[in-house]
Amino acid sequence: MTATDRATIDYQSEVLRKAIHLCSLSIPIVYYFITRELALMLLVPLTFLSLILDLGRYYFKPFSNFFYKFFGFLLRNHEKDEKKKNLNGATYVLISAVLVIVIFPKVFVVTSFAVLIIGDMSAALIGRKFGQTQFLFKSLEGTLAFFVFSCVVVLLTPKVEGSLTEFVIGFIAVGVGAIAENLSGSWADDNLTIPVSIGITMWILYALLLPHAALVLPNVPN
Repeated sequence: MTATDRATIDYQSEVLRKAIHLCSLSIPIVYYFITRELALMLLVPLTFLSLILDLGRYYFKPFSNFFYKFFGFLLRNHEKDEKKKNLNGATYVLISAVLVIVIFPKVFVVTSFAVLIIGDMSAALIGRKFGQTQFLFKSLEGTLAFFVFSCVVVLLTPKVEGSLTEFVIGFIAVGVGAIAENLSGSWADDNLTIPVSIGITMWILYALLLPHAALVLPNVPN
């Protein structure tokens, strides 16, 4: 989304929106301890339910009135477009979780999804509060905040071997994720572009720099 669209809700609502977004950090944390199959068994039904409810607000007036009365203040303008019928961020988070779990090894999912939550929250709150310098589609301050806080995530998330190269790969990947967050707009939701771009970057860099790495986290279900 653009910086202008992000500003269509006030800062207090933005903080609340990101506080709710922070709850999604439970997805990579829980996934670390369970198998891919069990994670999908839990997430796929939740995703379908979220899709039904999200699209239902466009077609069923009583539900629409209820939804907007209690949650409308949290939605950005593009999430309320009756013509385009866009999904809201929470639904995209669930779709994104299912997608990256299906596509990527667990080590990539845990890192990229934790970065999505922490990095995106940092970019939104710091960018809106302190953003003064235009950089690509959004603010330089917000993009730098995404990168810095995401680097902290890279330091804390599990690694396959724990080598310095793995950390370098993580730092490069979240740099790509920061650009993806900045460039995401009406054409693509950053809840999708951030983890997918990070996962793809990590896969390429592991193939180039650590071609013999097993890409399996030790001592946890995979």
